[in-house]
Amino acid sequence: MIVLSVPPSRHEATRAALVQWGLLLLALVALYAPTFLELARGLWTTDQNAHGPIVLAVAAWYFWFRARQLRVEGLTVFSPSRLVGGLLIAVGLALYIVGQSQEFYLFAVGSLIPLLAGVICLFFGTQVLRKTWFAFFFLFFAVPLPGAVVDVLTHPMKIVVSWGAEHILWALGYPIARAGVVLNIGPYQLLVADACAGLNSLFTLEALGLLYMNVTRHESAMRNTVLALLIVPISLTANLIRVIVLCLITYHLGDEAGQGFLHGFSGMVLFLSALFLVITADGILRRLVPSSSETAR
Repeated sequence: MIVLSVPPSRHEATRAALVQWGLLLLALVALYAPTFLELARGLWTTDQNAHGPIVLAVAAWYFWFRARQLRVEGLTVFSPSRLVGGLLIAVGLALYIVGQSQEFYLFAVGSLIPLLAGVICLFFGTQVLRKTWFAFFFLFFAVPLPGAVVDVLTHPMKIVVSWGAEHILWALGYPIARAGVVLNIGPYQLLVADACAGLNSLFTLEALGLLYMNVTRHESAMRNTVLALLIVPISLTANLIRVIVLCLITYHLGDEAGQGFLHGFSGMVLFLSALFLVITADGILRRLVPSSSETAR
């Protein structure tokens, strides 16, 4: 057992811990810097995987946030698990070597999950790992999926989004027709691409929605489950709003405006509308599914 609350020399122990964690951080940066630089020049520049660095940054914040919570809760006694930690680190390094050598980012980025879990076990034990499980689950959303999986998942979503945009704009009186996932509005033709299909935003919104629920810590399991499930139609609705906005921009301002700055701005419209829908859904669920404390009162 390691007791950190009453060390023989607090300053020396703190200095040693800072050096230890600093060296560990440098090792992780040196290990993953080539992978992340390749992603920054490649996959992360695409709309399909632009959420990757966002998820990584939020996951890092959640680790810090959860560590502060554990400190407030008074968890200062740890039981390091060297066997479990060593096995997880070995698995993580093996996945990284295979993924990096073969440029298979599913393994190269995914290896970060067992590697960090192994470090937690090695220094703090499985108890802390269980209390920080959500951070590792959250990291799954940063792992790039293979193209074949993306193609299979995005096609029906593109059909739904393009079909919805066609019918809504037609009901509003706009001259629009659809051929598969191609929308013809006035003299312009727009392709509902993978980026507008909702898969990338579905991952990001699902991750942020789960983070929202984990941070707010609703007591009702039913409320959490329903809100998590609602994020899927919320994502599709937000992407539908994005496609409609792009169609209107292109129709009224021209193709250059639709494909230029305003196309990027439509991504902000996507997440603002999704955030509004998530908060609205949570507010409705608060009324329909009260927490146990509210029920007791």
